[in-house]
Amino acid sequence: MAVKEAGPFAQALDRRVTEGALGTLYEKLPGNKVRCYACAHQCLILDGLRGICKVRYNQGGTLMVPHGYVGALQCDPTEKKPFFHVFPGSDALTMGMLGCDLHCSYCQNWVTSQALRDPGALSEPMDVSPRQLVDIAQRYDAKLVATSYNEPLITSEWAVDVFKEAKRRGFTTAYISNGNATRRVLEYIRPWTNCYKIDLKSMRDKNYRSLGGKLENILNGIRMVHEMGFWLEIVTLTIPGFNDSDEELGDIAAFLAGISPAIPWHVTAFHKDYKMLDPDNTPAETLIRGAKIGEAAGLQYIYAGNLPGRVGEYENTRCPRCQTTLIRRFGYRILEDRLSGTGRCFKCGNSIPGVWN
Repeated sequence: MAVKEAGPFAQALDRRVTEGALGTLYEKLPGNKVRCYACAHQCLILDGLRGICKVRYNQGGTLMVPHGYVGALQCDPTEKKPFFHVFPGSDALTMGMLGCDLHCSYCQNWVTSQALRDPGALSEPMDVSPRQLVDIAQRYDAKLVATSYNEPLITSEWAVDVFKEAKRRGFTTAYISNGNATRRVLEYIRPWTNCYKIDLKSMRDKNYRSLGGKLENILNGIRMVHEMGFWLEIVTLTIPGFNDSDEELGDIAAFLAGISPAIPWHVTAFHKDYKMLDPDNTPAETLIRGAKIGEAAGLQYIYAGNLPGRVGEYENTRCPRCQTTLIRRFGYRILEDRLSGTGRCFKCGNSIPGVWN
């Protein structure tokens, strides 16, 4: 059956597809139905219809998934992802496709993530091969090849094809994701993916449901990513009146510390974007308050992000044993790095977790 709701833009995307990973990321069911496992929604998709993400669809009992294009491509600092414990001062070639399994009203990448959901999201796809993408990464002397700008879980078949080429040529690879994962999709990407950043947006299920997700699915995703050995960093975009109370920030910090106190936690500042224009932009004082809450919960590496020069020591990486500053930063710039290459505190010898070599 032809896919419904297929205007010119949708048709352009629907030509850039391949069959999904049968038996891993989807299964066929009677009556030409399919079950998708690329994200925790685990959509049951009838013939001719799309999943919640809008870009994985059932055509005659076969799940078709995005492949062979990018909707966004940028080579920029690894710290911007943000990864603060992965090759400080390096660059990451970051690709994105189109579509998302959530619909966050404050999304800063809505032009790519909300494709086929918001009529204003019409980012033009650019045809490209895995080899061409990795050639670009080499040309720009990047250390990482990463996938972001939309939700990469829903385009994992394409990410794995790119990452296979990247790994063959010695690159470290990374997902920048909302964490709404299944064990199946994490097992599918794990052999080809080193690092994983997750946005933990709230510790309130009501908030997550307003964004199109469920809190427990995200918490399970974080647990699985850590358990499976990806290098994990967590970001919480702190939004006034949405998730910035002492109680909620404390709940986030306690959850992360209960998994491992060594997980880096980035508390970052909201600014008005997309459909969320009412809250004030987040002040530096809120980020510092969140960082102190994280310290009280026992987290060892807490970063107050994206307000350069306004959050004191919380831009820097410090040894949790002796409090020596090991990496000094100003925004995405590395001012001093006495950690890379060794992964140990130069003063007391304490091992600092991360990807340093």
